[in-house]
Amino acid sequence: MNPIETILQAFPAIILDGAMATELERRGCDLRDPLWSAKVLLEAPELIRQVHADYFAAGADVAITASYQASFEGFARRGLGPDEAAALMARSVRLAAEARDDLWADPAARAGRPRPLVAASVGPYGAVLHDGSEYRGDYGLSEEDLVAFHRPRMAVLAAAGADLLACETIPCLAEARAIARLLPEFPGVWAWVSFSARDGAHISHGEPMAACAALLDAHPQVAAVGVNCTAPEHIAGLIAAARGATTKPIVVYPNSGEVYRAADGSWGGEGSCAAFAEQARAWRAAGARLIGGCCRTTPEHIRALAAWARL
Repeated sequence: MNPIETILQAFPAIILDGAMATELERRGCDLRDPLWSAKVLLEAPELIRQVHADYFAAGADVAITASYQASFEGFARRGLGPDEAAALMARSVRLAAEARDDLWADPAARAGRPRPLVAASVGPYGAVLHDGSEYRGDYGLSEEDLVAFHRPRMAVLAAAGADLLACETIPCLAEARAIARLLPEFPGVWAWVSFSARDGAHISHGEPMAACAALLDAHPQVAAVGVNCTAPEHIAGLIAAARGATTKPIVVYPNSGEVYRAADGSWGGEGSCAAFAEQARAWRAAGARLIGGCCRTTPEHIRALAAWARL
C-alpha cells in the first residue's frame, strides 16, 4: 500500500527531515569531496545515524537517506568495486531504519505521530558530476542515457528495505521521464519526485512546473510530486502550479532561506527556524501535504515546524 497515503489518511500532513550534508558539516565533517555526504558512509556512518535520530526526535515522519551523492560511478573513482558500492548504498538505508526503529521501540515516542518512513534518496545525474548541474539540467544526455545511469542504483535502493524512493533535486523533465520509465521495473516500489526550481513557475532547466506535475500525475507508483533545494520565496507559486496539474500529494522541502555563495562555498542571509516554520505554515495552507527542509535546515528547523504541524 502507498505509505504516504496510509499516513495522510490519519494525519493532515507529513513532516520530512531537514538537510543531511550541511548538517554533517555543521557537526564538523569536511565534505569538500565529489562524494559529498556519501563520503561519510565510508568514514563515519555512526554520525549519519545520529543525524537521522536527531531529526526523528525533532518530530520528522520521514528520514531521507544519505545516498543522494552515492553512485557506482562516484564510488568507482574512489577505487570501490560494484559490490562495495552497493553495500554502501544499502548501508545508507540501514542507518536510517535503525534510527527509526530505535525511536519506535520507546512507547512514549509514539504518541500522536505515525511510524516514521525511510525514503532512499535518488539524487540526479548532475549530483555525480559535482559541478552544480543539478541546478541546470544541461547534461547533454539522452533519456536513454539517463535510464541507464539510474537503473542500477535504483535497483540497489529498491531492494534495500526503504519504504519508498525520494527522487530529488531533479532539474529537467527528461530526467523525470527516465525515472518514471524505470519505476515499473521495481513492482511494489513507491517514489516521490521533487524538482529543483529556478522561480515560482519553472524547474531549473526551464520547463513549467505544471508540465512536470502533469507528466507524473498518471503514474501509479509516484506517490507525491513537488520541489526541494529551492529558495523558500518560490515555493508558494510552485505549489499552485503543481496543484493545478495533479491530484497527487505535494511535497516541498526548500532550503533554509540562506543564499549559497559559490565563489567561496559559504552561506549568507537569513535562515531562522521561526521564520522557516512560519513559511511552512503558509505552504501547508497552500496545499502541500509533505513538508520539510533541504540545505542549511537543521533539527531545530524541523522541531519548530512540528510544533504547529502536530496541533
